[in-house]
Amino acid sequence: MVVKKMSKKKKQNQLVAIIGMGCIFPKASDIKEFWRVLSKGEDGITEIPETHWSVKDYYHKDPKHPDHTYCRRGGFISPISYDPSEFGIPPNTLEATDTSQLLSLVVAKKALEDAGYGADREFNRDRTSVILGATGTQELVIPLGARLGHPIWQKALLDSGVKQDQVEEVIERISKSYVSWQENSFPGLLGNVIAGRITNRLDLGGTNCVVDAACASSMGAVNLAILELIAGRSDMTVTGGVDALNDIFMHMCFSQTGVLSHTSDVMPFSENADGTVLGEGIGMLVMKRLKDAEKDGDRIYAVIKSIGSSSDGKSQSIYAPNAEGQAKALRMAYQEADITPGTIELIEAHGTGTRVGDAVEFSALKDVFTEEGPKENKCALGSVKSNIGHTKAAAGAAGLIKAALALHHKVLPATLKAEKPDPKLNIHESPFYLNISTRPWISQKDHPRRSGVSAFGFGGSNYHVVLEEYKSTKQEPSWDGTVAISAISGESRNNLIASLDSHIKDIEKISTFEELILVTSKSNELFSAKDNYRILIVFERPEQHDKQTESALEILEKALNLLKEKDAERFSVNNIYFSGPRKKAGLAFIFPGQGSQYTGMGKDLISIFPEAMEIMEKVNHEHQTVSDDKKIRLSDLIYPLPFTEKKANEERLRSTDIAQPAIGAISLGMLKILERFGIQPDSVGGHSFGELTALCASGRIDEETFISLALKRGKYMASAGDGDTTMLAVKAPLEDLDNLIEEKNLDAV
Repeated sequence: MVVKKMSKKKKQNQLVAIIGMGCIFPKASDIKEFWRVLSKGEDGITEIPETHWSVKDYYHKDPKHPDHTYCRRGGFISPISYDPSEFGIPPNTLEATDTSQLLSLVVAKKALEDAGYGADREFNRDRTSVILGATGTQELVIPLGARLGHPIWQKALLDSGVKQDQVEEVIERISKSYVSWQENSFPGLLGNVIAGRITNRLDLGGTNCVVDAACASSMGAVNLAILELIAGRSDMTVTGGVDALNDIFMHMCFSQTGVLSHTSDVMPFSENADGTVLGEGIGMLVMKRLKDAEKDGDRIYAVIKSIGSSSDGKSQSIYAPNAEGQAKALRMAYQEADITPGTIELIEAHGTGTRVGDAVEFSALKDVFTEEGPKENKCALGSVKSNIGHTKAAAGAAGLIKAALALHHKVLPATLKAEKPDPKLNIHESPFYLNISTRPWISQKDHPRRSGVSAFGFGGSNYHVVLEEYKSTKQEPSWDGTVAISAISGESRNNLIASLDSHIKDIEKISTFEELILVTSKSNELFSAKDNYRILIVFERPEQHDKQTESALEILEKALNLLKEKDAERFSVNNIYFSGPRKKAGLAFIFPGQGSQYTGMGKDLISIFPEAMEIMEKVNHEHQTVSDDKKIRLSDLIYPLPFTEKKANEERLRSTDIAQPAIGAISLGMLKILERFGIQPDSVGGHSFGELTALCASGRIDEETFISLALKRGKYMASAGDGDTTMLAVKAPLEDLDNLIEEKNLDAV
């Protein structure tokens, strides 16, 4: 495609920074938990919970059975503890207030706090806007409307011969099954009040409104929020999508269009895909103009380069997807961004899991991405719907948050249930591949990491956003917030017991896992590995958030009792690890040699820790410099693309010129992670190639020298063999080996 050049000044003025995010999605009550779901490839699709609707009452396997749905699973958010007084909401109005309004307050507050704009930091509230995506149908509309059917009930009962007094009793019993009308019902059911309640309760004076573009609603909101910033009408915007409606009414709507999955699962772009499943959730992003975010010292997750939008125009059906319409939005986005699609390495697709919808979307992507000629499979294609279902009005926000987190953490998250792509897509003959496992996102030399995100809605609404990383290096570990660690130390056992007892008193004052993380991290600052007595207690975030503190206290009290009762110098019980006086013996590191390599080695640690990824990037760059084939990246051989032949990958990694620098990169990366935690060896050793790593670990050679030696050693050893020699390992006593060499005249070995 031809990219129209844009003036540098205009281009800079249109760049928007994502500086904060908040969300509630299936299996995730905040951004850290959502990153856990994405990076660990967790499946949030479950059976219909009792809190929503009865499968017994409404499910039927026959799609044509009236007033029933043929799908029995979806993505549902977990129960959330809610304190209305936190937002100044009278408890007696909760029943008349839509869930979307209540939970959106929580998410908006989290997003602003994540951006650094909590209660303790001043900002221009009058120039802060709230623009959200929400569909016209809200939760309370259905039960409140249902109450108005009482004349129909009455007539049916009377026509059936039921006595008048019994009719009134039955109608009263039916009415009690629905939310009652009251003064607050009207504002409580309106979609626009979702944004209005946030601006009201958080005292924000900018624009507030909601956008309805069906399943593209959140992207429509993001589009308006970006325009608001570029026009200078707002300095900061809270935007995204809200959809807390996953009831039987919504399932009936989608069932009648025939797009729900008959197997009750969502498998985007897969040969097994047979439809979508519905999800619910809320996702919000805090945005500023990039230059303002930099001036204010904000943490920047990613930069929005552009957003393209289009309508399908006249087509066969109002809700059928249209490849030409989608392609228009794609082309606009890349022209506005002033970049070529070939520099995109991650596409977060709309990817609903419907065979027709996915095929149409893939066709549009392929057309736009190959307009300059055929491309290799270098762009990961996926959809967050495989994790959480189709969250409708919040779908675009979920995809945008996923892409921003991927750019920030330098990780390509997996798409689930797509092990076998739809053969009709011919994906192997396209620039794309389905990323079925989470992998480190190693940078390219000629352009930054970039991602595209799509969202499409009934009525022919098409949106595509182009994102770019803000910094090329990973800035912080990718913690997902599921683990907290109390680290306590003391010079004597009694000191340790006293410190642990004091720590327990601090934990008794908290009520959430987030507070537990803060309290434990503060206690860890006092920990010293040099103290004679040390104890570590690990807490894992439980499924039910209202039991967090109780379980933490139980573990701590158990640890305290063990310290008092056990005389052992060291013990480990479940998540409790204790060690007494330090031994005189030192700590030795042994580094592996050739033969220890395998595809995917160190994948998780490289993805989490900045120092390990930095080493991988350095070795990658140097390998491309000295390699005879400049297109080969060492990282692609360690972390090969999905669907490549496993045995071929392993064979290539066994090649000496690849194996040695690969082992060196991972070994040095692991060493750097240990150094982060203050773990230093007293002695080092290595087997074969590992001797080089040991020399670096001991400080005898620096990192640059080590990397250079690893690359050259592997290259020259491989070339010396010239295909006629190989490495030989023999297990035997030295005396026998000497005799063998002498007898067989093997001096050349």
